[in-house]
Order: sequence, then structure tokens, then C-alpha cells
Amino acid sequence: MKKIILLTFVLVWIMPSFLLNFFDSPNHSSELKNHHYEKESAMQDPENTEPVESEPTVAVLKDDKIEYMQLEEYVLCVVLAEMPADFDIEALKAQAVVARTYTCRKIDDPKHKNAWVCIDSGCCQAFMDEASYLFKGGTKENLQKVRAAVDSTAGEVLLYQGELIEATYFSCSGGKTEDAAAVWGADVPYLQSVDSPGEELASHYTDTVRFSVRELCNQLDLSLSQAVLVENVTYTSGGGVDSISIQGKSFTGTQIREKLGLRSTAFVITVAGDTVTVTTKGFGHRVGMSQYGAEAMAVNGSSYEEILTHYYTDAAVSDLSG
Repeated sequence: MKKIILLTFVLVWIMPSFLLNFFDSPNHSSELKNHHYEKESAMQDPENTEPVESEPTVAVLKDDKIEYMQLEEYVLCVVLAEMPADFDIEALKAQAVVARTYTCRKIDDPKHKNAWVCIDSGCCQAFMDEASYLFKGGTKENLQKVRAAVDSTAGEVLLYQGELIEATYFSCSGGKTEDAAAVWGADVPYLQSVDSPGEELASHYTDTVRFSVRELCNQLDLSLSQAVLVENVTYTSGGGVDSISIQGKSFTGTQIREKLGLRSTAFVITVAGDTVTVTTKGFGHRVGMSQYGAEAMAVNGSSYEEILTHYYTDAAVSDLSG
């Protein structure tokens, strides 16, 4: 009887207190791996009877359903979708570490109810399983190369001062990445502007789009009765447009990019007659790691660690288990 009473006391009073303190722990680097298991269990849909595995799992939102996957298998699917598989293996390793870091940071900041991430690249990260990759023309050789990149970096993440970083990445910078503050308004010490040479072969290193004056005025809510005069252009440290005046109306570079559907904020606008020409450099928000820049560094002999510490200022590659 005494044993039963003691066991009841432990289960009812001590264990809840222990778990509460554990979830409140701010130390991601030392407790992340166990935290990862517990968070997955806590988020699991009550109607989903699938048992929680003893290995790291990710709650992924796919087609309005939650699928639980082992972390490294999920990272493989992200790399297959996010970076060309024929890239150098060091670039693929860098992508694997970045994708894993992005995912693990969502443990405490999930983007969706009961799920850490979804498969929409515009919201979280793109996703492609092995069967889909091969069905769409991928080769078994490249598939094995991507798997080797993921396996060889298994458990590795990026930390800044002991905390998981916000591992943002994009396709191509056009030669220089952007500060986080210039795009999202808040300074992030490890997301600073850096040079990103060797991207000239990227498909969207430069792009040109044209609008009629009427189209431009409609999209920017300008007057058709006035001439389209572009002036007072200022630039960020990363070469993007910081502010610009059109017809005397002020815009930020990010506003113009959004309203006109441009590939980046690094753009030049010229007007000739009824035609407005906009030339952009780079593709994406240009904050964090440039995928084509990573490929250029890898081809020139840089390791994945060198790539990562170049694009994420003062960050360090560390093991997930601490």
C-alpha cells in the first residue's frame, strides 16, 4: 500500500512540475533534442493514433493533413525541392544544415496549428519526396548525392550565441545579399549584407519586365494625368532600393516589389514614352544564404561550413544534441 501511495504522489505532483519546467527551458542548444521529442508528442492530433517514435519527428502540414516524419527524412525532401540536385555536394550540405535549422526553430514557433511547417515554399519550405523527384526526371545518382549530403550533416544546425538562428535563404542575390533590417525592419546580427560573387549563371541573375504607363499607374495608385517621374532613389547596403519617389509619391523598395510582382528589391526603373522598363538583379528577399552563391563558393573549393559562416555572420555550425 505504501508503494502505491508513493507512486501516486510521484505521478500526480512531481512529474507535471518536471515537465512544466522542461518546456519553459530557454536553452535550445543543450535540451533541443529531448525538447523536440516532447513538443511533437504535445502537438499530435488527438484523433491521430499513430505512435510517437523515439527518434526526432517533424509535424508537416500536407494537403490539410498532418504527417509525421523523421527529421532527417524531412530535410532530404526539402533539399530535393529547394536546391538543384546537380549542385556541388558542399552546397547541398549547406542547404541541408539551413533547412534543418529552419525546421528546428519552428519547435517553439510553429507556423500552423498542430504542425511546425507546411510544404508551401511561400510560407515555409518546399517539399519533394524521393518518388516524386524520380518521377519528375531526377536521377538515382543525384538522389544518392543529396542523401549523402543530408546524412553527412545529420543533426547539424546553425547557432548564434547558443540559440538557433532564423535560417532564411533564397535563390540568387544578384551579387550581394541584404540586411534583414532593410527587408523586415528589424536588425538581426547574423543576417547582414555580404558579397555573393559568382552568381552570374543563375537563371534570374537579372530580369527585365515592362509595363505600360497605365498599368504602372493602376498598380501603384498613381494619376494618369501626370508624367511618370522617377526620382530621389536611395539604396540599402545590399544594393536594394530603400526608398523611391514616383510622381512625387514615396515608396519603399519592398512596396514596389510587392505591388509590381518583381523578383527582388534590387531594381532600376526607366520610362520611355508609354513604356516603363524595370530591371531587377537577384531572385528572392536576398536575406541569408544565396543558393547560387553557395554553389559558386562550393565550386571554388569552399566547404559547407565556410559557406554557412560566410552568409550567416558570426553563426556557428553545431550539433543538434548540444
